[in-house]
Amino acid sequence: MAVSSENPTQPGNHHEQTVDSIWRSLGAFDLRSHSPGETRNTTPSKGTSKTTVATEHKILAPEEMQWGEAPPGLPAGGKMAVLDGDPNKKGSFTVRLKAPDGYRVAPHTHPTAERLTIISGTLHLGTGEKVDEAAAHEMAAGSFAVLPAGMKHFAWSTGESVVQIQSEGPFQIKYVNPSDDPRNTKK
Repeated sequence: MAVSSENPTQPGNHHEQTVDSIWRSLGAFDLRSHSPGETRNTTPSKGTSKTTVATEHKILAPEEMQWGEAPPGLPAGGKMAVLDGDPNKKGSFTVRLKAPDGYRVAPHTHPTAERLTIISGTLHLGTGEKVDEAAAHEMAAGSFAVLPAGMKHFAWSTGESVVQIQSEGPFQIKYVNPSDDPRNTKK
């Protein structure tokens, strides 16, 4: 590839066109700016998929987040705020879970990948069919984890902790040991 003396930050130069064509060939979206609310369809070239970028401008300040009880598949005491999408429907969603000190979620799986970002506090995250505190990772605020679909994992909080969870709906949780499932406890 020839090296150009053009300024790589100038729109329309060879560098931008190459990066843009690489992203398009991977089925990704055009990285250049679009107007708020614009829906953009790209016509794929042979061997690529059609890509739609729908932009919905959304900003939530912490005080605007609406917290409610965590869903019944999680232990009592947790609070959840839905930031984007709908965890009950097919598609991407982002939620925050506010866990009190000592909040524990027994080993479980999800049918979709789960991405966790620790917003505050400390989350201990481990993998496997049984809780093994010595093998868990301590995740402080700012930490990030990706758990592939079907991975058995468990977690507990130290201090009140807020965890952002991004995944694909509909949200499902299956406990390794059905007796750990809060939905199975008699009320």
